[in-house]
Amino acid sequence: MKNLIIKIVKEDNFISLFGNVVFAALGFIAFLLLTRSLSLFDFGQWIIYITIATLIDLLRFGLTRTAVVRFISGIDKYEKQSFIATSMLIGIVQVFVIVLILYILYFLFSDSLQNSGYQYFLLFYPFLAISNLSWNNALSLLQAEQKFDKILFLRAINVASFVLFLVINKLFFNFGLKEIIIANIFSNLIASVYSFIKGWDGLLYIQKASIQVSKKILNFGKFSIGTAIGSSLLRSADAFIIGLSPFLGPAAVALYAIPLKFVEILEIPLRSFTATAFPKMSRAGLKNNLAEFKNVFYTYSGAISFLFTPLLIAGFIFANKFVWILGGNEYKDSAILLGNIFRIFCIYALLLPIDRLSGVALDSINLPKLNFLKVMIMMIANIVGDLIAVFAFKSLTAVAVVTVLFTLTGVSLGWFYLNRKLQLNFFQLVISGVNFYKFFINKFLSLKIIKEQRY
Repeated sequence: MKNLIIKIVKEDNFISLFGNVVFAALGFIAFLLLTRSLSLFDFGQWIIYITIATLIDLLRFGLTRTAVVRFISGIDKYEKQSFIATSMLIGIVQVFVIVLILYILYFLFSDSLQNSGYQYFLLFYPFLAISNLSWNNALSLLQAEQKFDKILFLRAINVASFVLFLVINKLFFNFGLKEIIIANIFSNLIASVYSFIKGWDGLLYIQKASIQVSKKILNFGKFSIGTAIGSSLLRSADAFIIGLSPFLGPAAVALYAIPLKFVEILEIPLRSFTATAFPKMSRAGLKNNLAEFKNVFYTYSGAISFLFTPLLIAGFIFANKFVWILGGNEYKDSAILLGNIFRIFCIYALLLPIDRLSGVALDSINLPKLNFLKVMIMMIANIVGDLIAVFAFKSLTAVAVVTVLFTLTGVSLGWFYLNRKLQLNFFQLVISGVNFYKFFINKFLSLKIIKEQRY
């Protein structure tokens, strides 16, 4: 029994999942503290700020991370350093361009953007972009080498320091939105300084960056960045469009964020599994081992789907209680509306595993163009649907329904593209998902029997 526990604890999936569960808990605590520390209007502005910041971060790191992880899985140390250094150099150029553009926009439009949430982004994001560059670039190296314990620690530095500030702020200071944004920037800076000291970010060997490697990264990245932008817009377009509506505005963004937080919590184990699946599928794809590739895809897709099912059933039944836990008493007047949106998101979350894994599979098998096309079609459907839902129906519920529809579109497209290459079998996905859990259960029971026989 002891050996099994040690083996499980050291296994990549467990480390990644455990870390993401911890961060989900910390993120949940941060969310609760923010909803109770800020007014409804200020919380809506925070959501707008952090949503745009997340979008731009995905754009920046989407250009390099997927390519770096794929190309350095299995190469020697010198080549790895060249890829990481080149990725860092690309990131520095990105930051310079972003700072220049955003401050020009701030001085031109700051007055017209007052009280919208967008002015905070223009003013503070350049500092965030500088502060989070090193530690995010380090994640590429650590993920490719599957050092999930180090990823866990690095992310803990960032998230835990911010949560600690929010706790102290709630208990003693009651600082406002501006101070909270500054604290978030410093929490990223702490993680980046640690990454630099450990030599993970590539800055110490920046001289090893090369034009040849940059071309390799950018040629792959031109599709992955489009995929990253599209994926982010799939999540953030709702907040953007709701925030721009004269009928709804920042307060409605805050309301919509409450049930959406449940989906974000579920995405934690999903990210854990995809982070471990990507290098495995990439290695199988590089070796043209399609049988192994399909096995990884089936196993991970099925396992996550089965993991989500009981949670989503509980969420559907107890939606109103979950909404109250997430938002507190300030949102009780909108409990029925938010409960219905919560139930719609439960359907949406059930579709996520196959949608995400099919995208990862397309990148792993060197078909990033098809993944890009899939995400672009989903993004266009989402934006058009959101515009109709917000400006024609003036309904948050309609926005949630659009989310289900575009995700269903993504699942269909992803399966169609993969099936052309791999000849997939949906029932094998179900079987592999069941076998994933049967393996651990049987191992646990067999070791338990052996232990009982000894005594």
